[in-house]
Amino acid sequence: MEDNAPILAPVIALVLWTMVMWLWMYVTRIPAMQKADIPQDRMTGMTPGYLDEILPANIQWKAHNYNHLLAEPTLFYAVALTSALIGAGDGFNLTLAWVYVALRVIHSLIQATINMVMLRFLVFVLSSIVLIWLTINAALLVF
Repeated sequence: MEDNAPILAPVIALVLWTMVMWLWMYVTRIPAMQKADIPQDRMTGMTPGYLDEILPANIQWKAHNYNHLLAEPTLFYAVALTSALIGAGDGFNLTLAWVYVALRVIHSLIQATINMVMLRFLVFVLSSIVLIWLTINAALLVF
C-alpha cells in the first residue's frame, strides 16, 4: 500500500460492514416475509413502506439501517478517496476515518437491535461531526 493510501483500509472496512448488514437484513427478512405469507400479486410494484406495514419492526430495522449505510457514508467514501489521492490519507485523517467507521458500526448495531432513537441519533451526530472534520481537512488541502 502506498504511503498516502492507508485511509483505504477504513473505506473497505465500511463497505464490508455494509455487506454484513445486507446479509443480516436478508437472513432475517426473507423468513419473516415467508411467515407473513405475502400474496404474490403484492410482490410486484410494492410501494415504499409496504413491508413496514406487514413485517415486525425489529425485522425492518436491519433494512432501514442498510439504507442508511448507502446514504451519508457515500460522502465518507468520496472524502476518504480524495484524501488518499492528495496524499492526506494517513495520520490524523486516518484516525478520523477509523473513528467514523467505528461510529457507523455502533449506529448499525443500535438500530438493528434495540433501535433507541435518541441514542442512535447521538451516535449519528458524532459520526457526522467526524465526517465534517475529515471533509474540512481535505478542503483545506484541495482549495
